[in-house]
Amino acid sequence: MEKNMIHVVGMGPGSPEQMTAEAREVLEACDTIVGYTVYVDLLTSLLPHKEFLETPMRREVERCRIAFEEASKGKRVAMVCSGDAGVYGMSGLMLELAPEYPGCEVQITAGVTAALSGGAVLGAPLMHDFAVISLSDLLTPWEKIESRLSCAAEADFVICIYNPSSKKRADYLKRACEIIAGKTGGSRVCGIVSRIGRDGQQARVMPLEELKEQQVDMFTTVFIGNSQTRNIGGRMVTPRGYVI
Repeated sequence: MEKNMIHVVGMGPGSPEQMTAEAREVLEACDTIVGYTVYVDLLTSLLPHKEFLETPMRREVERCRIAFEEASKGKRVAMVCSGDAGVYGMSGLMLELAPEYPGCEVQITAGVTAALSGGAVLGAPLMHDFAVISLSDLLTPWEKIESRLSCAAEADFVICIYNPSSKKRADYLKRACEIIAGKTGGSRVCGIVSRIGRDGQQARVMPLEELKEQQVDMFTTVFIGNSQTRNIGGRMVTPRGYVI
């Protein structure tokens, strides 16, 4: 692995078993690992001999610049993200900043995003076309999120929702369900998975009307089925269309 190289690494949902072999190999080869505090905490016991640098939430630009500055010293650096680095992760910001650091090269290492790992827990909700939408309005206006939810529901996509709620956004999932129900009715098969791949993982399948009243957090991923999605033995299944 070359020096002055930054690897933006998707570390998967959290457990070492769900990290890709490539991601693990890259992290083992790096000198310094940079990341959000929560993600760094998940890695310290796995890679105790590495140098870790961290910043809290909402200091993403600072975190990226730290990674570039460390790489500029000749270190081999990893910027870690949960799930996949290119799905609500840091790879885009790192590439946006890269022209300011011409001596550094950025490579992206894919990971397993929550839509995939959570979908596997629930069964097979993503067997047909689907949309992934975040309810966080920190960087995206709520009006645009509403429009995306409405359009995805009208187009009969399975919808996977990231960041469904927080202390400041306690009613956002309910609002999202109401938007979708307005296009589809309230009987769609839905599922939630919390703490995917970590201690305390929980999953449930339920109708849209019940989902609307659920209390969830930022560590929960929500799945809302399309018109064909069914509950089969407690598993969420969207048929691909095979004749059986």
